[in-house]
Amino acid sequence: MQIDWSHFTPWSALGGGILIGAAAALFLLLNGRVAGISGIVGGLLRPARADIGWRAAFLAGLVFAPALYSLWWRLPAPTIEAGWLLLLVAGVLVGAGTRYGSGCTSGHGVCGLSRLSPRSLAATLAFMGAGFATVFAVRHVIA
Repeated sequence: MQIDWSHFTPWSALGGGILIGAAAALFLLLNGRVAGISGIVGGLLRPARADIGWRAAFLAGLVFAPALYSLWWRLPAPTIEAGWLLLLVAGVLVGAGTRYGSGCTSGHGVCGLSRLSPRSLAATLAFMGAGFATVFAVRHVIA
């Protein structure tokens, strides 16, 4: 394995990690809730009247923050090497997995692990292991 040093950007990754950690900690401290995206979106599908406002504001922030960022800096161009059908199937599988695992990478991986939750550790190990196995199978066994 070789590292492409021209694209190695540890400082922006560190800054992004600090921002995500600080935002998750503040959300928990100020609202008493875990910043799990699947739980926030799921709560909008079966909304309680008092929860609609903060859930919609949270999701709007996820959408509009990159748009605001792009006013001053260039966003990286995304490259997706899959067709629409594969993306649709992947999305359904991720959605089913987050319901089955009672959370997603942000809820378990960021917020749950920082709270030392054994359930989140098990969930994070499971979805990371499944991801590693899938990449290995697709790139080395099937290909």
